[in-house]
This record gives sequence, C-alpha cells and structure tokens, in this order.
Amino acid sequence: MSNEVPSISEAEWEVMNVLWEKKPLTANEVILSLQEKMDWKPKTIRTLLDRLVKKKVVGVNQNQKLYTFYPLYTQEECQKAEAQTFLKRIYGGTMKSMLVQFIEEEALTEEDMNELRSILNEKPKK
Repeated sequence: MSNEVPSISEAEWEVMNVLWEKKPLTANEVILSLQEKMDWKPKTIRTLLDRLVKKKVVGVNQNQKLYTFYPLYTQEECQKAEAQTFLKRIYGGTMKSMLVQFIEEEALTEEDMNELRSILNEKPKK
C-alpha cells in the first residue's frame, strides 16, 4: 500500500502477528490463538480487532455468515513504519546516531563486524 501505515500499539501488534501468520481468520480464531499466549479476555481482543479495523490496518470480509479479518499491510510495511517512528522519536530521525549508539554499546564478533561492513559496502550511495 502506498499510503502511510497507521501507528499500532504493542497489544495491536500481537493481533497483527496472529493475522500475518494465518489469514483470514474469524474473531473467534484470533481469540483462541491469542489466548494460548496472552492472558486476555475475548472482549479485549475484539476491541483490539475493532481498533485495527477503524485504523484501516485490518480489513473485514463480510461475504460469509462469519466475518473474517485479514491484514491490509504486510508485516514488513508495518515494521518499516514502526522503525521510522522509533528513529524520529528517539534519535531525531538520524539513522547514524542510532547505529553509532548500538555499535558502541553492543559486543560484536568479528563475524558481526564483517557482515555489517559487507552490508554497508553493498548499499548504494544517495
């Protein structure tokens, strides 16, 4: 999708992860899947689904007796949008600041450093 991906909460990410894994799903299927890993009431999950539909992140197929829900954005599109939001909020939008902090604070193996060099060498310049 070319339009901007709406912001989704941490709880909404859990619902999206279920829908990305298997789609389309009924509300009850989403509820059953989430209740295996989260201590959420069915009403909470339905509220999260409703919010995602209102935000136009999840679509609803109403052609059957049971409504089914499906993602309107790929997992990659949402991850990219979330990364951009994080970058703007925490690092003033500059990738370099974030990378420097992570590289300085993380223990990197020789293999990690070689992989990072390789990625940077292959990246086209702007």
